[in-house]
Amino acid sequence: MRYLTLEKALDAWKKIQPISEDDRARLARRFSVDFNYNSNHIEGNTLTYGQTEILLLFGKVIGEANVRSVQDMVASEVSLKMMETEAKIKESPLTQNFIRGLHRTLLREDYSVHRMLPDGMQIGYTVHAGRYKTRPNSVITRYGDRFEYASPEETPALMTDLVDWYNQAEKDGKLSPVELAALFHYRYIRIHPFEDGNGRIARLLANYILAKHNIPMVVVRSRKKEEYLEALHSADLAVGTAPSAGAKATLQAIAPFLRYFRNMVAQEVYADVLFVTKRGENIWWYDGECIEFRSPNYGRILNLMQSEPILTVADIQRKIGIQMSAVKKLVQHLLDSHYVDKGKEDGSWHVFIVPSC
Repeated sequence: MRYLTLEKALDAWKKIQPISEDDRARLARRFSVDFNYNSNHIEGNTLTYGQTEILLLFGKVIGEANVRSVQDMVASEVSLKMMETEAKIKESPLTQNFIRGLHRTLLREDYSVHRMLPDGMQIGYTVHAGRYKTRPNSVITRYGDRFEYASPEETPALMTDLVDWYNQAEKDGKLSPVELAALFHYRYIRIHPFEDGNGRIARLLANYILAKHNIPMVVVRSRKKEEYLEALHSADLAVGTAPSAGAKATLQAIAPFLRYFRNMVAQEVYADVLFVTKRGENIWWYDGECIEFRSPNYGRILNLMQSEPILTVADIQRKIGIQMSAVKKLVQHLLDSHYVDKGKEDGSWHVFIVPSC
């Protein structure tokens, strides 16, 4: 769609309602993989998109995988389901108990962190699952500045104010759900109430707000991480460095982040519309992107890889009837793009790219 806006995207989504149960299930599977992969990858999780898909949909680990990354991804999926269940209870207000419980589910347990400071001094501290921070936290921005979040002493009161504000704003109805989600996300990040997991919780809670108001949940794409962080930084410059100012920021003050958030929601919602409506043998989906193959042979190869338990390159050449050199080139492109991967057995394949029909 040319000149896509949030209003156009939401209108397009409404026009295709109701969608079939099959399409709803396909969207849910796609969102589960996309959200968990991207939200965790932004924070340094090392699982690939393909490993995430196999883990979440089939409960298996393929290739070499960091144990902590696997555990974090599974916990992220459980947290997502927990959030989705809560969002379905429309009359239930947001509570700090729910936020702390979501954090406890995401982190699973307390753990120790040991770090070396620039001056060579070693420090250690405990990250508490489901409990607000007990030590100050800060971040070094991409520009080299130290940015301080709310102190441990300020945090309980600021979180009380945040939750109370959200529940009242939702009742008042003066802000749209997208504006509510953007402003809540920004204020929450400026408080940074936990010692770890704040970004992942912020993205879960933003989706909680959208889902509660029947707007499709969205994915902050890891490949667009810099755009996301730059929008937050630009809003920080407008709001000021004081944590209390960030925790009470107005919608007008966070204009750069709101603009980013509206555009991101528009793109994600319209991608959902295309996922449901745009069909064809050459149209496939991978990590939120619509892939339109120019050659129908890609689709034929992918369908064979999905349907045949064992399929050698020679088998592919024989079944689709093109030159071996062309088959090898097509297969290598699928591998290089991470749309497929070789299985443990010779001739077995994992297909991560999703067909449109």
